[in-house]
Amino acid sequence: MKGYNKPIILILLVLIADQVLKTWIKTNMFIGQEFHIIKNFFIIHFTENNGMAFGMEFGGEAGKLALSLFRILAVGGIGYGLHYLIKHKYHRGFILSVALIFAGALGNIIDSVFYGVIYGYEKLFHGRVVDMFYFPILKGSFPDWFPIWSGEEFIFFRPVFNIADAAISIGVFIILLNQKTYFKEEIKEVPSPNSEVVED
Repeated sequence: MKGYNKPIILILLVLIADQVLKTWIKTNMFIGQEFHIIKNFFIIHFTENNGMAFGMEFGGEAGKLALSLFRILAVGGIGYGLHYLIKHKYHRGFILSVALIFAGALGNIIDSVFYGVIYGYEKLFHGRVVDMFYFPILKGSFPDWFPIWSGEEFIFFRPVFNIADAAISIGVFIILLNQKTYFKEEIKEVPSPNSEVVED
């Protein structure tokens, strides 16, 4: 089990925090209800989505089933990859980043697969993902001269997300930020033909 302890602890911490918060939101708030934590900049806003991370949707009931099954396969692949990285002693930061991505993906799978049955509104594999973090930091309207969205309202940051989404994003961001460290190849020195001195 050497090398597995920290990734497993990280995965469990993310999963527990994600599911505890989602359960509290689901059982204590109604859809659309919100609490303003820091004025209009940090809001707990209860919403659910049928699709991917940050509230993106994916085509109807068949699409929902396909997405749930794809998530399960993807998490299985990530889990195997994580095992491979630990076994072959890859960079610890890379392993923990992949553990974050694995935990986030698994957290949202629990919603998709089981929440419909647990809360009695849908069948297995058709649950909705619970989201709650909303950061509408900047609000305004596009100027009239702006192409496509001329005069339309914009909000940054618009998507509502959860701890699982955040874990995935942080894991990916850390990997991108440190890719030179995580993926650097060892360059073996090739001796030059003239580097050796032949003694008589």
